[in-house]
Amino acid sequence: MTETLSPRRERIARVVTASLIGTTVEWYDFFLYGSAAALVFNKVFFPTADPLTGTLLAFATYAIGFGARPLGGLVFGHFGDRLGRKRLLVLSLLMMGGATFLMGVLPSYASFGVGAPLLLTALRLVQGFALGGEWGGSVLIVAEHGSDRHRGFWASWPQAGAPGGNLLATAVLAVLAAVQSEQDFASWGWRIPFLLSGLLVAIGLWIRVRIEETPVFQAVADEPERTPVVTVLRTQWREVLVAMGARMGENISYYVITSFILVYVVEALKLPKSTALNAVLIGSAVELVAIPLWGALSDRVGRRPVYLFGAVGMALWVFAFFAILDVRSTWAIVSATTVALVLHGAMYGPQAAFFSELFGTRVRYSGSSIGYQLASILAGGLAPLIATALLAAFASAVPVAVYVAAGALISVLAVTVSRETTGRSLDS
Repeated sequence: MTETLSPRRERIARVVTASLIGTTVEWYDFFLYGSAAALVFNKVFFPTADPLTGTLLAFATYAIGFGARPLGGLVFGHFGDRLGRKRLLVLSLLMMGGATFLMGVLPSYASFGVGAPLLLTALRLVQGFALGGEWGGSVLIVAEHGSDRHRGFWASWPQAGAPGGNLLATAVLAVLAAVQSEQDFASWGWRIPFLLSGLLVAIGLWIRVRIEETPVFQAVADEPERTPVVTVLRTQWREVLVAMGARMGENISYYVITSFILVYVVEALKLPKSTALNAVLIGSAVELVAIPLWGALSDRVGRRPVYLFGAVGMALWVFAFFAILDVRSTWAIVSATTVALVLHGAMYGPQAAFFSELFGTRVRYSGSSIGYQLASILAGGLAPLIATALLAAFASAVPVAVYVAAGALISVLAVTVSRETTGRSLDS
């Protein structure tokens, strides 16, 4: 038995490693923009008399990247269901890394005028398009290699790339903030983490080209669906809606916790940006460990109970989250952020297996990507913008907490009406 299982375990471990490193690099690129938008882009690309207005403009371009994600999901999903998962994963990594590297060499508004934010916006669209195709491929290449019994655990590892990328981006920014003056960071220091993306992409590509296509896709490769996007919207639109609803609370809460917190701590609480960066850094490190644990738990008790625990917990905790931030204690802020991200992990951990199990093999890349990415526009793409606008309008975080709780309740409803998928075979 050991001789039979060993090659399979070795293969799935190799695939998980490749997927995790690749998604970490992609999310590093994507989250780096969100952190920079909150900290420096308002000064470099959108200088105005009011810092909060400049931040709103920076977050507007941040949201534009989310607008491109569904298009990326549609295009990558179509070709991923027809040509395979691996090829599209390599392409998405190249596009994301190239766009991020070019951001690091963009001229500022002071030297190039309105052309600077226009170029920034164009590169942000490329980022969003690439990430729109990345998630479905990275999740499926693991889910379709793994066993039905342990899919929640294995498929949760690419999900860990999100806090991993955020951890890496925040760590680089935190180091720069610690060793540089505010003036140097705003002048040129912020470019370093963007340029670093080139090296990270090279490492990710070297690993990804060495993995194999999934056996589940290879079994249907000779007869692919001609129009997978059309087919999934015609035959499995209910599953698409379930995925979108489940995604709302998870996505809104994550970007409020990890991006808007930088605005709230600096602009509203008047604390150093390092306080918020360190809180996100520590919280992301804990969530990185928690996500596979939540995924493994979903293999035992089901996807729905774990997901619902995270959604209900988030709806309640978000009110305590902002109340604790208002204490203005560094460790209180770290603790509030860490608990919030652990609750987020309870939704994000089983999500990959849950969405994969909703769709058939010939349309799985398209179906999971559409549900995941369409929700991103309404949820994560607008979350920092809406949260910042609510803070500006009411001078209070209570409306922001209500907004996050409402998104979490949408997820509760979607998961409640869905069917349990744990253990379902991914073979067509």
